[in-house]
Amino acid sequence: MAVKQTAGRDQLGDFAPKFAQLNDDVLFGEVWSREDKLSLRDRSLITVVALMAQGLTDTSFRHHLENAKKNGITRDQIAEILTHAAFYAGWPKAWAAFRMAKEVWADAAPAQEPHGGLFGLGQPNDAYAQYFVGHSYLKPITGENGVFAANVTFEPGCRNNWHIHHADQGGGQILLCTDGRGWYQEWGKPAQPLQPGDAVSIPAGVKHWHGAAKDSWFSHVAIEVPGQNCHNEWCEPVSAEDYALLP
Repeated sequence: MAVKQTAGRDQLGDFAPKFAQLNDDVLFGEVWSREDKLSLRDRSLITVVALMAQGLTDTSFRHHLENAKKNGITRDQIAEILTHAAFYAGWPKAWAAFRMAKEVWADAAPAQEPHGGLFGLGQPNDAYAQYFVGHSYLKPITGENGVFAANVTFEPGCRNNWHIHHADQGGGQILLCTDGRGWYQEWGKPAQPLQPGDAVSIPAGVKHWHGAAKDSWFSHVAIEVPGQNCHNEWCEPVSAEDYALLP
């Protein structure tokens, strides 16, 4: 949900009240609030590129960069966005935009210590990359006695597609959250936040997804519950608009 804007009235309410009212109530009140038509993340992306193309890298540009970060655009994504736009808007304009973007995303720079929590990061989860939005990593822990457990790490904003663990008997999955912040959601139910110490028991036959928060790495141990004729069904990706609405 868009936050009510008051910048126009705060800065120009006495000098240009009509401009202030149009800025706060129409531009940010009506246009930015049309999230059923275009997500806040996409509106932020468009606005950043439009301002960069004009060379308007002033305090308002910084404000929109901060909004873009808040609305889910990651450090890697803003770097790719500005790089792509540079070929159309101009190289010097991109340099100016990058200087400010580096400041805004400074706290999102890669950490010196590896991610992955207690069990470590593992290797890129390439075998299942087609079922994930963003990058994930997998570190198997055990596969003995019919029980498979692995540490799964999601980069910020990464999540897997909707999926179902099928089994004729038994089956399902248990998630033990170990590091960072994430989300879990079952079909038809609200998403629930996850943090270290949380556990989720997922029965066979339940359509669901799980992954990282927009601004946090996230790790959990995934334990496959033994059963008969167990197999996974991978479904559609999580809606980008629905994910963008998560806090």
